Amino acid sequence: MRIGYARVSTDDQNLDLQLAALRNAGCDNIFTDQGVSGASFSRPGLEQAMAALSKGDTLVVWRLDRLGRSLTKLVELVDHFGVSGIQFASLTECIDTTSPGGTLLFHIMAALAQFERSLIGERTRAGMLAAKARGQHVGRRRAMTQSDCVEAQRLLALHSSHIVAQQFDVHPRTLLRSLRRYGLGAHRFA
Repeated sequence: MRIGYARVSTDDQNLDLQLAALRNAGCDNIFTDQGVSGASFSRPGLEQAMAALSKGDTLVVWRLDRLGRSLTKLVELVDHFGVSGIQFASLTECIDTTSPGGTLLFHIMAALAQFERSLIGERTRAGMLAAKARGQHVGRRRAMTQSDCVEAQRLLALHSSHIVAQQFDVHPRTLLRSLRRYGLGAHRFA
C-alpha cells in the first residue's frame, strides 16, 4: 500500500498541488498537516500516516522538506522505515528506497546536506571571530547598555530590583547580570 503525506507551513498555503501529485503516484490514503511547521516531527497528520504504515508499505511525499526540515531526523526516520520493512519515496527528488539506487541517492543527499551544514557552521564561526577581532559585538544585542546600568544602579538605591527591572523591561536576573558586566554593584537586590 502507498501512503501519502502532505504538509504546508501556514493556513494560507494550499495542499492541492501536493495532493494531486500523491494521487497520481498511486497513494491509497493521504494524510495531511495544514499550518504546521516542519521543524518538529510531532504532527497529527504525520502521526496518523505513521500509524497507518505496515511492513511492505511505502510512505510517499511530494518533496523531502514536506516530511521535515531536519535532515538528521529524516535519515533516522528512513532508517527506521528500512528496519520495519517500510519503503520511502519523494516524488520531486526522485528518491525511492524500494531500489538500492534510491537508497543510495537518499544517503548521498543526506551526506551532502550534512556537509553543507558543517561548511555553514565553519563560515559562521570564522565570521564571528573576524568580527570580534575588529572589536564588534557578536551575538544578540545586550538587554541593557552601560548608561542604562548606571541609571539602574541609581534607581536601586530607591527601589527594589523588581521595580527597577520592570522600568527597563528586563528580568531582575538580567538586571543583576548587566550590572556585573559593567562592574556596577547592585545595592538593594531583592
